Amino acid sequence: MCEGEVMNADWEQRVAEVWNSFEAYEEDRAAEFRALIDELAAELPEGDPRGLFERACAFDSTGHSDRAVPLYQEALERGLGGYHKQRAVIQLASSLRNVGRADEGVALLTPELAGPPNELDDAVRAVLALCLADLGREREGLALVLGTLAPHLPRYQRSMARYARALVEPVPS
Repeated sequence: MCEGEVMNADWEQRVAEVWNSFEAYEEDRAAEFRALIDELAAELPEGDPRGLFERACAFDSTGHSDRAVPLYQEALERGLGGYHKQRAVIQLASSLRNVGRADEGVALLTPELAGPPNELDDAVRAVLALCLADLGREREGLALVLGTLAPHLPRYQRSMARYARALVEPVPS
């Protein structure tokens, strides 16, 4: 492991520790939490996408979706990659929904449905369902949620999957 990788591992560990302590920062201490994240982000080069992402997450998690949106967008524009990129897309879509731009959230998340399966698939579908509901497309949202839930049920998987499809398929005449 080279020096940069050791620093990265140390930085990642410190970021994880701050996030693990998030619950200790009640609403009146949200600015203090964001300051800790800002300090960590400042250790990275100016405009580093990971620092922008962490700052966006901090604003988002403390009720400032409006301030998170441009940071998520910039992180993605600057090449945030891999797992963090998908998290940023999900969280950006959620924040866009929170600021009344659910249609943009749907546009961001819909292509994610076609990607290779991974552990964030359920989150993609949950946020997409919320965006669809905000746009008056509740049946599509419910179909997504039921389709996502079905494989996790101890029984009735086929029935729930069928019901989910029936919510959005045309009714035979």
